[in-house]
Amino acid sequence: METTVKTHDGTGAPGAAAPPAELQPFLHDACITLRAPSMAVSRPDGQISEGSDGFYHGDRRGLSLLTAHAEDVPNAPISGGPDSAEHASFRTVLRGLAEHSPDPAVTLERRRAVEPGELSETITLHNAGLTGVRVRLTLRAASDLASMETIKSGRSVSEVPWAQEKDGLSWSDGEMTARLTCTPAPDAVEQAPAETAELRYSIELGARESWQATVRCTIEDEKGEAFRPATARARAEFASGAALATADRGLDHWFARSCSDLRSLLLADPLEENDTFLAAGAPWFLTLFGRDSLWAARMLLPLGTKLAAGTLRTLARRQGAVSDPATEEQPGKILHEIRRDGLHFGDGLSVPPCYYGTVDATPLWVTLLHDAWRWGMPAEEVERLLPHAESALVWMDEYGDADGDGFLEYVDSTGRGLSNQGWKDSGDAVRHRDGRLAEPPVALCEVQAYAHEAALSAAELMRAFGRPGAERWEEWAQRLRVRFRERFWVEDADGPYPAIALGSDKQPLDALTSNIGHLLGTGLLDEEEGRLVAARLAGHHLDSGFGLRTLASDSGGFSPLGYHIGTVWPHDTAIAVQGLVRDGHHAAAESLAAGLVKASVSFDGRLPELFAGHGTGTDTRPAPYPAACRPQAWAATSAVTVLQAVLGLEADAPSGRLTVRPRMAAGYVPLRARGLRLGEREFEVAVDADGTPRVSGFADGSVSVEASGPAQ
Repeated sequence: METTVKTHDGTGAPGAAAPPAELQPFLHDACITLRAPSMAVSRPDGQISEGSDGFYHGDRRGLSLLTAHAEDVPNAPISGGPDSAEHASFRTVLRGLAEHSPDPAVTLERRRAVEPGELSETITLHNAGLTGVRVRLTLRAASDLASMETIKSGRSVSEVPWAQEKDGLSWSDGEMTARLTCTPAPDAVEQAPAETAELRYSIELGARESWQATVRCTIEDEKGEAFRPATARARAEFASGAALATADRGLDHWFARSCSDLRSLLLADPLEENDTFLAAGAPWFLTLFGRDSLWAARMLLPLGTKLAAGTLRTLARRQGAVSDPATEEQPGKILHEIRRDGLHFGDGLSVPPCYYGTVDATPLWVTLLHDAWRWGMPAEEVERLLPHAESALVWMDEYGDADGDGFLEYVDSTGRGLSNQGWKDSGDAVRHRDGRLAEPPVALCEVQAYAHEAALSAAELMRAFGRPGAERWEEWAQRLRVRFRERFWVEDADGPYPAIALGSDKQPLDALTSNIGHLLGTGLLDEEEGRLVAARLAGHHLDSGFGLRTLASDSGGFSPLGYHIGTVWPHDTAIAVQGLVRDGHHAAAESLAAGLVKASVSFDGRLPELFAGHGTGTDTRPAPYPAACRPQAWAATSAVTVLQAVLGLEADAPSGRLTVRPRMAAGYVPLRARGLRLGEREFEVAVDADGTPRVSGFADGSVSVEASGPAQ
């Protein structure tokens, strides 16, 4: 998905072993608490102590160590984890203290909260015993002020020396300063090995008494963040009133947890703080990614258009204006990512702070503009962005199709950027079915679908707003559709299917992948082609039972823990579910959606960026991909896409129409979804046990609602 994926093994070459000292840290058991652009990563017991643990702000780690330990007694963690996206709590039993029975008596509790630029913890000792005790509590703190790229690569970093100040400790490199304060002040502060500070308390804790301290870390960054925290108003308005109650508590919990996580992933454009977007994911990608932020905003349209509008404008302000080979910027192109600093990973991989190495963000921008208009984005706001859409279309035609063969393709022109520039952007993601890797330039199948849909979407917008060019782009889309049918389809013993891509020789790369799910609902396929794709998606080689595998399990190079070659990505499956519903393949869509809901239960409603593709044939629950982001924006927004598919929601706000066709709601009824929005109007959909839908919120007749129950 993201920029640093290529360096999983240091080179991008499949099978190469990374040096033992430089292994990417695992995250599968980490507790992540966040309020973008800040986050805390810790062990399940709350200790910030190893690997990627730390308190971060804007791609820098302000604290690399913060532990609390009672000396001379066993410390036994018994519970811990997030209470919400921004809060977490942890409890540890201090064994043997004030105990007069087998029951624990003294506990150490940590309650954590994250705000932009600030981590605070309330540390409480409780004595439920009948006698008083003395507790020697030691806090250990350290900082390396390391960059995210260094941490993700697994490279070792030396701690920065700490300085004692009047009211606490500080660490600084002249650009970033982290300060730690404790209230009450510790009894002693001592130097420990490896630049660690030890803050010591000696506490007399009477029977039935409690003791409490507050620890606060703040970060000041002279350079400043690439993006700002969302305003309190934007956070309050985000998904306000959205709630779901169904017969499947798994879907309900996934939806609620996702809304909470997404609110904490909100960031604002420093050029216009009222324009918000979703950071891609924590911890590795807590910033703007063109593709990710666009897909996430598109998936959330049933909850309102403000996020989509902010995302569109934030990216439009940075739309390519010149040709710059160093950044891969081109006129009309939508960027891939923005970082506080450039990324330099060694082995020649290096990208600048603003990097345009993506082939699909540009058509996705156009389609989001169209879909946001259909969901009620104000016409005047849409119209102001139409020149940017026209520039994006020119990029598709002139730069995206650099060799003039009629397909959008990519090649890393810098020699040090991403070798693959679709959503599967790891070095081994695009291949032949026998496992051989693609040679660039590469034309991905789903990118042609995005371009086709973008051209048709733009034509509809041009007609609606009285701008010229609609016929041109409809003809362009039709030619692409014909060329795709002629060049991309391949065949095996089970029949025809679309190849993942065309390679440098313009021949199909015949791997069977989840990419084909992105073709549905875009208009690229005819009815029979759609049926063939739906059948492949429903087959056991792609459908793991928990969602779609990225690569069919009988393909060369398949690995259930391979980043793009066998794992399951929730957003990828959700896109396929939505496409299947749009093209009328409800049975396949229902099965895939149920798999995602089942997987969400195993991850307590916080679906990660991706997880292992072993499947229900061998596992009762999905295994985590150890380095996956969690929470991650488009994994969380997938809950809304699944709900939209279950309800069969289609919007046409310009014409004042809403369609509700719950063809795959049987497993979720009775169902009630509140806080849905069509433009400025909030509405509710309820589906009775017999599948009959009821829509409320348009009593004034301003919107025509077509609601129909199960197909007869």
